[in-house]
Amino acid sequence: MAELKTNLNIVWNGGKTGKGTLTADYLETDVAIPTALGGSGNGTDPKELLVSSATTCYIATLTYMLETRKLPVVELTINTAASVSNTGFNIAHAPQIVLAADATEDHVQSAERAIEGADKSCEVGNLLKKAGVVIEVQGKVSLK
Repeated sequence: MAELKTNLNIVWNGGKTGKGTLTADYLETDVAIPTALGGSGNGTDPKELLVSSATTCYIATLTYMLETRKLPVVELTINTAASVSNTGFNIAHAPQIVLAADATEDHVQSAERAIEGADKSCEVGNLLKKAGVVIEVQGKVSLK
């Protein structure tokens, strides 16, 4: 794989109850320390950014796989939940693929395999798994 580089910049103002502005090539968002940790909560926090990265990587990988298989996808959505506890960090992806009404059983099975394949191929998810994060995927394929 070719080396991929990412550059980010954060300008922070106001101490722990302030906030920062994170910018990258295609991203600009406020970041802040969560209120539960004494911060302002006026922006996304590091955990949300990390989970967002894992979710974005997963759905982009899944999209690529579905398109390469030439499946008649009408809609693709994902809900992701994350939790941190004494036992560890867990991420649960719940992708939902809606195929065209005339999709075949082979299309449905191929989409189901893509759900699993995207989990195995997502680079961000694989990095997190190496760090001990548990990632679970419970996908659903339906017809329009």
